[in-house]
Amino acid sequence: MAGPPRPALADVRAAEGRLRGRLHRTPLLTSGGLDRLAGRRLLFKCELFQRTGSFKIRGALNAVRSLVEESERAGGGLPRAVVTHSSGNHGQALACAAQAEGIPAYIVVPWTAPRCKQAAIRAYGATLVPCEPSDKSRAETAARIIQETGGVMVHPNQELAVIAGQGTIALEVLEQAPEVNAVVVPVGGGGMTAGIAVAIKALRPDVKVFAAEPRNADDCYQSKVRGELTPNLHPPDTIADAVKTSIGPNTWPIIRDLVDDVLTVSEEEIKRATRLVWERMKLLIEPTAGVGVAAVLSEQFQAVPRDVENVCVVLCGGNVDLSSLTWLTDLSGKAE
Repeated sequence: MAGPPRPALADVRAAEGRLRGRLHRTPLLTSGGLDRLAGRRLLFKCELFQRTGSFKIRGALNAVRSLVEESERAGGGLPRAVVTHSSGNHGQALACAAQAEGIPAYIVVPWTAPRCKQAAIRAYGATLVPCEPSDKSRAETAARIIQETGGVMVHPNQELAVIAGQGTIALEVLEQAPEVNAVVVPVGGGGMTAGIAVAIKALRPDVKVFAAEPRNADDCYQSKVRGELTPNLHPPDTIADAVKTSIGPNTWPIIRDLVDDVLTVSEEEIKRATRLVWERMKLLIEPTAGVGVAAVLSEQFQAVPRDVENVCVVLCGGNVDLSSLTWLTDLSGKAE
């Protein structure tokens, strides 16, 4: 039986063409101090410098531009609206992309999402619809809004155009650092991980792709271990708010087939890694970006063969809710 459709390298290349001139080509930065801690050369892909403060604009803009192109080919008008559910970053990105095309956007957001992300969604002119912090509530609320508005759903991580758009990160990394041996990607719904894996394994199958996730939200790890999609049973409790959602039916087969391993890290490791990047690199990453950093600094990563020397870590976003940093004072000791 055929599995769900999945994007190919050609789709990622097409996304690259659609996004050209509309987005930033984010830099790869290095840190000698973090290299010494990891025992490898680390290359940090700074998606926190991307428009809307995260990588999510790549997928959202590719999806919206694809919808506009389809409408133009069919000789029809623009979509009546675009709708999504989001922990915040995809919502900002879709709101921004829709605003640029003059399309109304409705963003379903858990009421627990960081205030800075909710404010940014409204600032891009979208209508914010609060929901309960669970995958079920997000999906049900979005379905209701689609019925009410006649809008088109742009799923934050299962939409193929979104996955292809996120894959453009890999194209840039391979051009910027052809010597790369591995890429470490934080995983929530899996859109970025799947897109990067599709591009990397098509162009450089020798390059390892590692997904990284909080131990408190380890559905991707559990799915890999069991060989079947295993969503989180309950809303996860993690500081990494952008990866609380589970991987889904379109991203799971790609992750199953193309991702080499899934690394899990504790809340303490995430906090320390995030603070370390703030202090050493002066980059205001959000804790979800700290998940990948924690993974490469973990004891688990030490088991990765030493010939995997040049490791790219995707710093996926920098939308930090500065009013909620009480965890800094709760962190015992100081980052080493």
